[in-house]
Parts: sequence; C-alpha cells; structure tokens
Amino acid sequence: MSRKPELKGRPELKGRAARLARLLPTGRAQAARTPFVLLVVVLLGGGLIGLLVLNSALSEGAFQVDDIQRETKNLTDEEQALQRDIDAYSAPDALQDRARELGMVPGGDPAFLAPDGTVKGVPGAASAVRAPLVLAPATPSSASNSTPGR
Repeated sequence: MSRKPELKGRPELKGRAARLARLLPTGRAQAARTPFVLLVVVLLGGGLIGLLVLNSALSEGAFQVDDIQRETKNLTDEEQALQRDIDAYSAPDALQDRARELGMVPGGDPAFLAPDGTVKGVPGAASAVRAPLVLAPATPSSASNSTPGR
C-alpha cells in the first residue's frame, strides 16, 4: 500500500500530476487561532495605550498654553501700567515741576541762525523769577523777526 493519502472522489495521479498534487493541501487547513487572537488583542491594547499617551500629551500641552496665556496677560497689564507711568512723567506739567525742583528756570527769548550765518532775533537772558510758564500768542512784530528763511 502506498503511504500517500488518497483523495476522496479523485483518481490516483501519476508522474508530474502526483508531484503537484502533493503541494496542495489534502484536508481542510485550519490556521491556529491562538496566535491570531493574541495578535488582535496586542494590537487593540497597543492602540488604546497609544491613545491614552496621546491624550495625556495633548492635555499637558493645553495646560501649558493656558499658563503662557495667563503670563502674557499679566505681562501686558504690567507693560500698560509702565506706559501710563512714562506718559505721566513725560507730561508737560510734570516735566516743568521736575525742572523747577532741579533749580531750572524758563529760558529767555531765542535767537535763530539763518543758513547764511546771520542771527535773527535778539536773544534774551533767562529770568530767575519763578513765574509759571505760559506761552503768549505771537505778536506780529515778533513773528516777523523769527520767521526763518529771510
């Protein structure tokens, strides 16, 4: 008897056909289920763990963004307060008060130099009187003396 399993409903093959028939599965081939089930469980578990890590990283990033936005708001408020201080110190009244505290007095009448080197106007000395600095409107005679380009 031959050791070859006989196929039901198939005639006995000889030669090349017999060699080819040996390559074909003889019975119902069943893949092992355990490795496939383990592979699916590992893939699903890995996917869930990956999602958990990704979710945690996104949450941490959101907290960092909130902290940075809060810090930006605080720094913007501080910048605005400093700008208000600068504006208060550079106001004309504040400058005049600080200049008087330092002993400065308002200057006299200015003189101007024309491009040809001539002096226009009559310079005046600064007065030591501590009168408030009030700019008077220009009179026609002083306006004609101080007009540049003559």
